[in-house]
Amino acid sequence: AATTVRASSEARIPTMPIVYKICPEALWRRAEADGVFHGSPDDLRDGFIHFSAPDQVADTARKHFAGQNNLVLAAFEASALGAALRYEPARDGGTLFPHLYAPLDPRRALWVKPLPLGPSGHVFPPGAP
Repeated sequence: AATTVRASSEARIPTMPIVYKICPEALWRRAEADGVFHGSPDDLRDGFIHFSAPDQVADTARKHFAGQNNLVLAAFEASALGAALRYEPARDGGTLFPHLYAPLDPRRALWVKPLPLGPSGHVFPPGAP
């Protein structure tokens, strides 16, 4: 079930206990070796690390990673990311997405699994949304 956190504006923002990051495997493995993930080129351009809630991650894969192979899906406890994790509207002003305004310690991942490309899109691992 969703929980809520109080934003600085006192608005109640829905959050999910688990958030997901889709990332090229080579970039993620480099972050694991370095002990820090500063983000993908898109994250660096936007000034935060993009995450998806469980009900958003399949659409994220379809919209932003279509046709891409050699990806991983990393799951994180939202609460472990602290106050640097903020829920903000997408560019279209609609759905709130989790954004991390801090470097990410890849060791905080609950798990990291392959996100292979199948004949009709990405194939999510068992237990993932």
